[in-house]
Amino acid sequence: MRTKLALRTEYRKRRDVLSQDQIADWSIEISNRCLTLDIWEHSLYHLFLTAEKNKEVDTSYLLSILQGKDKQPVVPKIVDDQALEHYLLSDQTPLKLNRWGIPEPLSGIAITPQQMEVIFVPLLVFDLKGHRIGYGKGYYDRFLGECPKSTIKVGLSFFDPVSKIVDIDPYDVGLDYVVSPREVYNF
Repeated sequence: MRTKLALRTEYRKRRDVLSQDQIADWSIEISNRCLTLDIWEHSLYHLFLTAEKNKEVDTSYLLSILQGKDKQPVVPKIVDDQALEHYLLSDQTPLKLNRWGIPEPLSGIAITPQQMEVIFVPLLVFDLKGHRIGYGKGYYDRFLGECPKSTIKVGLSFFDPVSKIVDIDPYDVGLDYVVSPREVYNF
């Protein structure tokens, strides 16, 4: 069995060889599959903004869907290298790239974790039980732990699941769905 560290390393390598065309095509597929989820009756949707250099799922397509459905997108900002703050994203929200190349709000209307209804979660690897491995800094682990149990957590992944992540920590919060270019997984 591979540890979280080994899986994180392996899937970073897999992700790093993806072409820009694959990323765009798969991100569109993921966004279209999200439309099949039973999540669209809510108002607040937390969405990570894509760091292009990290070859992540391009969430600009999901943002367009949210705006087209008159939903309220919420985006994170890293503070003190420890935690996330969350802001409603509007046309007036000023964004700036942080040191990792992630667009973040400079200011705006703050939203608390307790207000979150649906969260689109970044990840590198997930398993058949809905556990995830993120990028290793723990921002989303801490954030998800502060949200109500009723908050719907949707992982976005370019890859299919591994059978089992063995070294799950007590603070790890499982996902409700993972959407890949090929399939929607429900946990």
